[in-house]
Amino acid sequence: MKDYPTEKIRNLVLLGHGGTGKTSFAEAALFVSGAINRLGKVDDGTTTSDFDPDEIKRKVSINASLLPVEWEGHKLNIIDAPGYADFIGDAYSGLAAADSAVIVVCAASGVQVGTELAWEMASERGVPRAILINRLDRENANFGTALDQVRETLSKRCVAVQLPIGSQESFGGVVDLIDMKAYLGEKGTEADVPADMASEVEARRAELLEVVAEEDEELLEKYLEEGDLTPEEIRKGLLLGIESGDVAPVFAASSTKTIGVAHFLEAITQFFPSPADATYKTEDGKELQADPNGPLAAQVFKTTADPYVGKLTYLRVISGTLKADSHVWNANHNIDERVGHLFVVRGKTEEPAQQLVAGDIGAVAKLAHTLTSDTLTTQDAGLKMAPIDFPDPVFSVAISPRSKADTDKMSTALARIVEEDPILKVQREPDTGETILSGLGESHVEIACEKMKRKFGADVTHQTPRVPYKETLTASTSSEYTHKKQSGGHGQYAKVTIAIEPAERGEGFQFVNKTVGGVVSKTHVPAVEAGVHEALNEGILTHNPVVDVRISLVDGKEHPVDSSEMAFKLAGSQALKQGALKAHPVLLEPIVNVRVKTPESYTGDLVSDLNGKRARVLGITPSDRVTVIDAQAPLAEMQHYATDLRSLTQGRASFEIKFDHYEEVPDHVAKKVIEAAQKDH
Repeated sequence: MKDYPTEKIRNLVLLGHGGTGKTSFAEAALFVSGAINRLGKVDDGTTTSDFDPDEIKRKVSINASLLPVEWEGHKLNIIDAPGYADFIGDAYSGLAAADSAVIVVCAASGVQVGTELAWEMASERGVPRAILINRLDRENANFGTALDQVRETLSKRCVAVQLPIGSQESFGGVVDLIDMKAYLGEKGTEADVPADMASEVEARRAELLEVVAEEDEELLEKYLEEGDLTPEEIRKGLLLGIESGDVAPVFAASSTKTIGVAHFLEAITQFFPSPADATYKTEDGKELQADPNGPLAAQVFKTTADPYVGKLTYLRVISGTLKADSHVWNANHNIDERVGHLFVVRGKTEEPAQQLVAGDIGAVAKLAHTLTSDTLTTQDAGLKMAPIDFPDPVFSVAISPRSKADTDKMSTALARIVEEDPILKVQREPDTGETILSGLGESHVEIACEKMKRKFGADVTHQTPRVPYKETLTASTSSEYTHKKQSGGHGQYAKVTIAIEPAERGEGFQFVNKTVGGVVSKTHVPAVEAGVHEALNEGILTHNPVVDVRISLVDGKEHPVDSSEMAFKLAGSQALKQGALKAHPVLLEPIVNVRVKTPESYTGDLVSDLNGKRARVLGITPSDRVTVIDAQAPLAEMQHYATDLRSLTQGRASFEIKFDHYEEVPDHVAKKVIEAAQKDH
């Protein structure tokens, strides 16, 4: 692929609900531009974009793919992002690298959950947006209905610049409302507007004129006086509106028939900004222009790990020029990195490149320390871009190696997949001893486990994590225990008396030596404490650790020959176990803060569901588009809330969850937990 100057580059990400034809559109764009000579199909697993074995198996996009297209002297870096909620992380990656977003809508299904989410994501980032109503050849496809839904649900400023000619099986071309011409068939042959579309064309063009005229005072004045604008004036208003994010043009296409695709690619080159048109800000607020001669700043938006090829780092050059066989400075880790080979990537194919100029997107192989979100610059420039804001994981599983042979492989594989997917989080739960893998949903973590086996040979099992219960004591008591054993030679002897008291919640374990007169020597007091601590960790009711207790050593007795640290440790342990049973032990469970954002219509159902999960609703805050529900709930009831919430709201709600504190488990629940724990033990 030849080099393109910054002003001839366009970076766009395809967003939208899963199954709207984003991958098919990307494939059609490659085909009509001549980049590929055969049109692949998602169902056949032959598209350029979906090349991962998991994508071919499931027939959905899981990873964002980079697909550069050359069109009329421009380079269009198209990023095909996943639409399903579990894989939305790569949509955030794609948005971070793009200057504009194309939200793809199915003409048969209309606006869906993923459509609204894509619109909000692009709005939050402030990038120009366009709507592509796709699949117009499908059964039940209706452009007018889909357009009205878009305008009603997303924004009245979404305005058609094209209308389809025919629908479903008869879809055969598009009418351009700017130049008032028809473009027919796959090749977009120019023709007159069909006579039977005159009234519809007139009505939709009037909507277009009203919207674009409002973008400029001179245009508005002329429109109010004359009731019309020239094609050049419409383009001027549209450019202003798209650049400001105030207007989102709506286009029509069928990706599988490749009708309208070429015309849309042309519109991208005409109406969407090049990197040279934008200003970018570093983390500390410094403004950067996409100047190839400026200081180097390139941000990593995606990382892939492969056991054979190695690590491939996808990046967007913000400023300056990144060259092959050079050295760069990682501003996040303050370390030098050697850039060996640069690539222009298209799906899974890699074409060597000598350089990437400001605004361009490509990949670097085998960087040692660089991760997603990192900034590559020069040590002198010291530029650092703000990190990419990914959603927090909300669904967790406990994973374990399937066999001994997988044990060592698992830790390496976990490190690599977390490097590849920054949303995935791995932690060790100290109270249960489990390794916890967290992601956005069940499919997200399942595919991560499958990838660990396929890529790195680590076969793992996963199950619902155990709840890290704790125990505490609620009454004060005392306990005495004498450890005495004689078996030839030196015996074992230690006598201790301890006082047991509950402490305030969160104070943990406290040990106090209150003995007087040296009844227990200073060398043996730490052994008593160790024995008590060991017994507390073993638990009383459910073999979970006992917390928030104060233990005082009040008396004891030694033998001049038979006493030892081991004897006092055993005495301390047994004294605690005996005394704890008299101190009214109770079970504690982790309580989490939950914040749910939902469309207002689901509020009642969600509050009822939370009440059924033993939650306390702390507040309900309505706003323009969503209602926020704040609650506290037991972690035990929220293990599968990601799946439950998606089912209750058709995927329209989202939530955040964060540990807050421990509190006592209600008796009827505690009884079941204790019985299950004793049975398992």
